[in-house]
Amino acid sequence: MDKRVKQKFTTYPAAVAVILDEVRTLIFQVAKEQGITELEETLKWGEPSYISKTGSTIRFDYKDKAPQQFCIYFNCNTTLVETFKELYGDTFVYQGNRALVFELQHALPITALAHCLSLALRYKKIKHLPMLGA
Repeated sequence: MDKRVKQKFTTYPAAVAVILDEVRTLIFQVAKEQGITELEETLKWGEPSYISKTGSTIRFDYKDKAPQQFCIYFNCNTTLVETFKELYGDTFVYQGNRALVFELQHALPITALAHCLSLALRYKKIKHLPMLGA
């Protein structure tokens, strides 16, 4: 784990850190399944961020001002969140065209989330395809 990301995780409440580590692990798992060997982990805007050469940046964070939830952020200049809405409708709560919002007390929709992360990690290769090839 990147040392700055590791430090950021220490700022989260313990239960939140566990859930966000699940998201982090899922990002790496999906990258591996997609054959993405170079995945950069860093902080962008003070948030854990994941960047592949073939994809669009994925970020996530928890904010004290919304203590019951966390968000996974995607570049708002992509068609990612728009595509997620088409594919998954009410499976997720959306924040405009930039984020998926998750309630901490609800289980993560792992299969759907993994697919969304896969699309983001491969975005540069698939952005020209209808519905990102999904």
